[in-house]
Amino acid sequence: MSSQVDQNASMQSENFSKFLEQFSPLEAPHILLITDHRTGARYCECHVKANRIIALGTTDVPLDPEEQAEYRANRQIVENAPAYARMMEDAKQRRSFSNIVGEFTLEFDKPHPLKIIGGQHRFEAIRSALANGIDEYHGVKVYFDLKMDQRLDVQLISNTNIAISGDLFDRMHETAMGPQLRDWFQLVGMLNSGQDFADRRSRGGPISVQLARTFILNYFHGAGVDAKKFDLTETTPELCPTGVADPEWEALRDSKKDNLWTDPGLILAGNEFAALTKAQRAAFVKGSKKFPPDYPEKATNPAVVAAWAFIAGMLRNNEVRLKRHYDLAASSGHDPLNVAALVKGRHKTDTEQYRGLGYRTDPKERGRFAELFFLQSENGEGISKSNIDVAIAKYHAKVATLEVEKLKAKAVNG
Repeated sequence: MSSQVDQNASMQSENFSKFLEQFSPLEAPHILLITDHRTGARYCECHVKANRIIALGTTDVPLDPEEQAEYRANRQIVENAPAYARMMEDAKQRRSFSNIVGEFTLEFDKPHPLKIIGGQHRFEAIRSALANGIDEYHGVKVYFDLKMDQRLDVQLISNTNIAISGDLFDRMHETAMGPQLRDWFQLVGMLNSGQDFADRRSRGGPISVQLARTFILNYFHGAGVDAKKFDLTETTPELCPTGVADPEWEALRDSKKDNLWTDPGLILAGNEFAALTKAQRAAFVKGSKKFPPDYPEKATNPAVVAAWAFIAGMLRNNEVRLKRHYDLAASSGHDPLNVAALVKGRHKTDTEQYRGLGYRTDPKERGRFAELFFLQSENGEGISKSNIDVAIAKYHAKVATLEVEKLKAKAVNG
């Protein structure tokens, strides 16, 4: 049994008593606290008048109110969604909503003790209807005395009801682990001061946690590769998963916890990639000649992020080649990544549906970009059609070579 009525708990929670006093739920005084034995969190379910929910509730809720109070747990309201417009109209037609999830706490923002952590769209619809004189009862599930891990769990299961994006899931998990990743990306200029990671990736928007983890993870993967053996080594960068726990990232975070955020080579790489991203965007000025909308944002393609960071890590001790790698941001005559040339990059094995280099994120795309950035660091010529063609050919030659070596090893051991 996942949860059960905990009659003793009803007598033990001072916040529960205050909730009953302030919100006057329809079911009072016959409400008991229920314990979710998955996490030990305690809650009640009841119906409360709209005027109480709106006057004493807020959707401006941090996941970590003590150390990261300026960063929100909820996703942003999607005002242009058809479902939201229908919800607003339903509320004005006296619809009684349910499944609104909140936490009653006076630890912060005491005038609004009901912190809405699931159902913010319904909350706004109720607010709009109340402004028009509609004051109905609505179903709420209210938690009390949550610890950090319990609050994260409630945030996740509550937002799942509104199809939580993988990016928001990642952001919430990272926030629960602490502010270090976000602080680091603000430090190097890949997030603005006070800016949080994206809750859903959008063109031109802030970087996602997935890309942030991918950048750092591949930098250290690259640092473990001998550049002199590049042509004989598997060098396909990785893309961190999204929407699920990432054990590899968590292991790296834990193993380097004493110096991960202060590693000078990593900080320099972050600064330089921020410069590349800025230069790529600056190359396409609004009002100039027309260009596809993805061109300015090509630096944030996951394959580019992964491969660029991988090569930066691999060359961290090679001053000359590392400088060439970083100098890519200063390319003249065209955008640093020369997207017009990238889209023409193809291999004879590519299907007709392949749109050119820079549109996919699969291992082949990441491997090709690693070859391209490595080659560019060797000759310092920037991204050109000839470099692209050579890099793609080198990638496929490497794949074939590694496959041959694998078969040889299998034959010897078999």
